[in-house]
Amino acid sequence: MSSQAFRNYSNEFLNIGVDARALGMSKSVVATSNDVNATYWNPAGLVALDDYQGALMHASYFGGIASYNSAAIALPIDKKSALGVSVIRFGVDDILNTTELIDNNGNINFNKISLFSTVDYAFTFSYARNLIFKDMYFGLNTKVIRRIIGDFASSWGVGFDAGIQFERNNWKFGLMVRDLTTTYNTWSINEAEFDKIKNAIPGQNQELPETTELTKPKAQLGIAKKFRVGRDFHVSTEIDFNMRFTETNDLFSTSFISIDPTFGFELDYTNLIYVRGGIGNIQQTTEFNGNKSISLQPNFGVGFKYNGIQLDYALTNIGSVGNALYSNIFSIKIDYSFFRN
Repeated sequence: MSSQAFRNYSNEFLNIGVDARALGMSKSVVATSNDVNATYWNPAGLVALDDYQGALMHASYFGGIASYNSAAIALPIDKKSALGVSVIRFGVDDILNTTELIDNNGNINFNKISLFSTVDYAFTFSYARNLIFKDMYFGLNTKVIRRIIGDFASSWGVGFDAGIQFERNNWKFGLMVRDLTTTYNTWSINEAEFDKIKNAIPGQNQELPETTELTKPKAQLGIAKKFRVGRDFHVSTEIDFNMRFTETNDLFSTSFISIDPTFGFELDYTNLIYVRGGIGNIQQTTEFNGNKSISLQPNFGVGFKYNGIQLDYALTNIGSVGNALYSNIFSIKIDYSFFRN
């Protein structure tokens, strides 16, 4: 069986984000991301690299049920171009497989219980270059996606992102378009395993699901400015507009497009100590009594940089639902230019 379907929500693990700094600012970094983590946020920012950079991130989500990790490395080719490579892993391990717990005669055999994992991988290859004007940069991502659900199903996918950054009169602008040409995931389903569960719920799961998913494009537009406060402090601010081409519960939503605005700031002391905050995931919610209200998600983060090594921490709600558990996110970035000097 071969069929395909557009998905409003597909490969959602790629929308979580990387880097504790960015997550502490509610992901409001598309206009200012200019380090190794630009491989995710906006590859155009890689042009700003002076030397090799590497980054690692770890987070546990949903009360430790899921683990989320990323790694990236980037380097300049020359003064006008740069390359980057990154990998993301989102996984839930040691899930109980009880599909064979009860046999056809109704007998229970606990020895038939096994464990499996569901894991999502994304491998991204980035290229960035200075274009046309001195302060305009363009970047392109090629993504290879691998998704595995135990022995039940697996898929390969490929997609492309494109980003632009532009600076004028101390204002910075950025645009990132994800899944530019739609992202394709082609699934291979183990029909023998599917047959064990297809009749578990009468009237449901009777047929194999679609084997090809198409992920719609998404866009993120950002505007940023940095201010000096006194002699030793600076404040970087950015407002972003996350756009999906479907109707959602976002603050601004139509049948054609939905827009979720976010705001983030970073206060730094002599480019050594950082305090960050942000507001995002502004949603329209409907109560049980029918009354409508607006909900939002605050985020917080801190950072410290010394001798080419930057450590960052963020407290953020990956569940993005009401009072769901907040997650602790840690990341480290190493800038080789310090060690070379």
